[in-house]
Amino acid sequence: MGDSYIYKNQKKLRWGYTTGTCAAAASLAAAVMLLQGRRMEQVSLTTPKGVRLDLEVEEMDIKENCVCCGVRKDAGDDPDVTDGLMVYSQVRLPDADSGGAGDAREAGNAREAGDNTDAGDNRNACGDYVYEKDGLRLNLSGGVGVGRVTRWGLSCEVGKAAINPVPRQMIFEQVAGVCREAGFKGALSIEIRVPEALKVADKTFNSRLGIHGGISILGTSGMVEPMSETALLDTIRLELRQRIRNGEKNLLVTPGNYGENFVGTVLGLGLGQAVKCSNFIGSTIDMAVEEGAESILLIGHGGKLIKLAAGIMNTHSSWADGRMEILAAHGAACGAKREMVEQILEAVTVDEGLGLLETEDGLREQVMKRVMARLEQYVKQRAGGRLRAEVIVFTNERGILGSTTGADDMLLYFTDRISNR
Repeated sequence: MGDSYIYKNQKKLRWGYTTGTCAAAASLAAAVMLLQGRRMEQVSLTTPKGVRLDLEVEEMDIKENCVCCGVRKDAGDDPDVTDGLMVYSQVRLPDADSGGAGDAREAGNAREAGDNTDAGDNRNACGDYVYEKDGLRLNLSGGVGVGRVTRWGLSCEVGKAAINPVPRQMIFEQVAGVCREAGFKGALSIEIRVPEALKVADKTFNSRLGIHGGISILGTSGMVEPMSETALLDTIRLELRQRIRNGEKNLLVTPGNYGENFVGTVLGLGLGQAVKCSNFIGSTIDMAVEEGAESILLIGHGGKLIKLAAGIMNTHSSWADGRMEILAAHGAACGAKREMVEQILEAVTVDEGLGLLETEDGLREQVMKRVMARLEQYVKQRAGGRLRAEVIVFTNERGILGSTTGADDMLLYFTDRISNR
């Protein structure tokens, strides 16, 4: 396949492919080399999206009963921390004395023999996931760099490797196809490894979702759409779902690090208590309703949340701005002179605009009272009466600027909850 592109914000961006696609391609190459004896420096496969890919096999380690191959992740023009990581798949036959693949004694025998390599390869000999059909048994497990699921609510069971359903299906289909071509019946073990992922796992959302020790092997289409909102929205929904199913039906939400730090250090609610919603305020409210939340308290920086007073529910600057227009309009309604209104419209930051309002006694407070009333109207309209939604707006320089009518009560609820833990 030649490079595929998409246009976003008038930019030409290149598609990439997922860690799941890399794992399937590496598994295909390793299975062919093991069962058919053909050296594979490139493999072809079709992703669930229907895109045909020709992927280079950059590394291979060939032994008599075991082959390990590596395919490098290419995220295209998406800012993905896993871009460039080597995804390995080791496909192996059962040891002659193991009693067959899937026999847990295989791992124990290796450890008793003092063979550290085999013990590592076979520590999960039964596999996290199993494919059985027509006399073939494939045991799939996650090795170094593939995270383990520690919280329920994900598409992988607690305790198992974070290899999502579509990548699992892709891996099994590729290896099973090779087995049919080779006329192979019996058992094979497949282990997916991403050693370098240990360096970047903490830059992903995994730990918030209860995935520890590495990254997830992901993908629903097999392809990475550059600058895709879908993956981030899916992650936000997963965290909402996990918290709600864990009994947290009253949720603390913040757009990002500024909000999280303010929640933790200024309000004393503890870092990590809030769900991060990025710029997707409206979508997060929608998802919270759909997942069964009872209320949310949104705490965020004025540079983002003031936009809500104009009904702007995606606060990314490429979607809409309006911060200064909102401050200027409400300033004018509160009696600000034309010269000040024009200065606010030329201001670069919310803090700069607020500083102009502060040159007249009480004007900033009047403006923020109006802004918060309008913000509350739009947020509660979005919640549709199915969810209690309250908001607190702050800046680092000025602290809390305003809050909706029920925000203080909700803040007290979260404070009490933390103190009673």
